Amino acid sequence: MTLLISDTGYEIHAVVVGPVDNNVFVVRCTATGESVLIDAANEHERLLELCRILGVRRVLETHGHWDHIQAVPAVRDAGYEVAVTGADAAMLPSYDSLLEDDSVIEVGRLRLRTIATPGHTPGSMCFALEGTPVLLTGDTLFPGGPGNTSFEGGDFTAIIDSIDRRLFTMTPDTLVLPGHGDWTTIGVERPHLEEWVERGW
Repeated sequence: MTLLISDTGYEIHAVVVGPVDNNVFVVRCTATGESVLIDAANEHERLLELCRILGVRRVLETHGHWDHIQAVPAVRDAGYEVAVTGADAAMLPSYDSLLEDDSVIEVGRLRLRTIATPGHTPGSMCFALEGTPVLLTGDTLFPGGPGNTSFEGGDFTAIIDSIDRRLFTMTPDTLVLPGHGDWTTIGVERPHLEEWVERGW
């Protein structure tokens, strides 16, 4: 577990799990100790320990691909509610509630805003931590381009539209924390949108 970001009122913890090195993030309110876990990807024993240590109350899924949901049954069995978008819900073995676009999830005194970004999957969702530069993008946006759209349900035109209209409207210093690999910023990635369109991936 790595304490990735620590600032006034919040912390972002990260751990890398599973065969394809998934990033799992915990967003924690330091005022109340409450947290949410983003993507119950794999290695459920490690994730359950994180949940206990960091005060996780709920699990939010960025999308329904297999590598992001392997620990879902175990975290539900341990009593944690799992939420996913309606469009991706059928990809999960089980879940508790549905995420809707442009809604607010309260985490202690923090507010996570949902941003529907279809393209990688029909129900891909990003989460912006209001009042901070933190954006959790799942597999929608990475350093160097959009997530893979060659899988069933993927749509390159849709993911480009999602990134352009929903993410690239954010400030250049917005930190992009993706579902795999290193982080980046909106300012670094935005100038390359047309290059991605021209190359087609």
